[in-house]
Amino acid sequence: MNIIAALLIFTVIVVIHELGHFLLAKKHGVGVPEFSVGMGPRIITFAKTKKGPVCRFFCSQKKFDAYEDWQDVTKYSWKLLPIGGSCAMVGEDEDNDAADSFNTKGVWARFSIVFAGPFFNFILAYVLSVILIGAIGYDVPKLAGVMEGSSAEEEGLAAGDTILALDGYRVHFYQEISVYSFFHPGKTMDVTYERDGKEYSVQVTPQYNEEAGRYLLGLQGDYTRIKGNIPTTLAYGFYEMKYQIYATFESLKMLVTGQLSVNDMSGPVGIVKTIGDTYDESVSSGAFYVAMNMINIAILLSANLGVMNLLPIPALDGGRLLFFLIEAIRGRQMNEEIEGRIHLVGFMLLMVLMVVVMFNDIQKLFV
Repeated sequence: MNIIAALLIFTVIVVIHELGHFLLAKKHGVGVPEFSVGMGPRIITFAKTKKGPVCRFFCSQKKFDAYEDWQDVTKYSWKLLPIGGSCAMVGEDEDNDAADSFNTKGVWARFSIVFAGPFFNFILAYVLSVILIGAIGYDVPKLAGVMEGSSAEEEGLAAGDTILALDGYRVHFYQEISVYSFFHPGKTMDVTYERDGKEYSVQVTPQYNEEAGRYLLGLQGDYTRIKGNIPTTLAYGFYEMKYQIYATFESLKMLVTGQLSVNDMSGPVGIVKTIGDTYDESVSSGAFYVAMNMINIAILLSANLGVMNLLPIPALDGGRLLFFLIEAIRGRQMNEEIEGRIHLVGFMLLMVLMVVVMFNDIQKLFV
């Protein structure tokens, strides 16, 4: 069941990403020979031809290319392995001068098609966030107390105070306090809080806690959850998505600055383990809590995929967007052979990184 849940989450996130490419490709008149869910051999393929709907089962690539009645229409396939999906566009990875080729479209049309993938991941993260907040509410950043002897206690923070901001970063959920503290270990922070309708600001220095193995602000939340009306739910759905995007960017920053290493990263194996552990921990509480935890993980992964794909790294959507921007500034396309080689090198480096991360994930399974 754990693996099924992980595959379902992965597939939904990737298919939504590819759907973004698909819809914008259609909008700009780019041909899409096939949109598929899953990987491997085709189980069922559907197409709407001039003669009417056509449905074929277990269609090999040879037969797929041979059927004349659906050559100029989009085929929709469900493949054997329920992992991810794809959107094949005319001229995307080849030199093609056809009117419906990706390469013949204007630079901003191509930019929007590529950008739509990560953008749809953010849309998915937002929709799931609204569902999550609507179902269980949001945790107010209100204090139940402070740790004895902590800097927070010395500065006068007390039960009933509501944290509004940390170093100017607006706080909407209590969990953001812990995450912000994690990303800024040991840093003295300007804490803005509300008490009896008035705002106050103090400086709090986190102290290292041996038992927790990290710096703590000394704040204790009461974790009260509130369900708001529709406008509030929509607003806090956005805050939830923003929080996940912020956490992803901060994690990348720590990785670049050396505060985190490759060993701290998780690949597919590590993510499946996390999903499995979360499922096992919540299954005793009932299907509702399992569903909420799976949605929470899906929000994180969808936001993460959106951010990662916007990084200006060759072979990723962000790398292609960078080349489009360069093209827009120069007024002409970069040499396709040179660009292709750069993307190939980027792809190879990403594969090496993925192998290293996967190896570390497998090692962690036996520790």
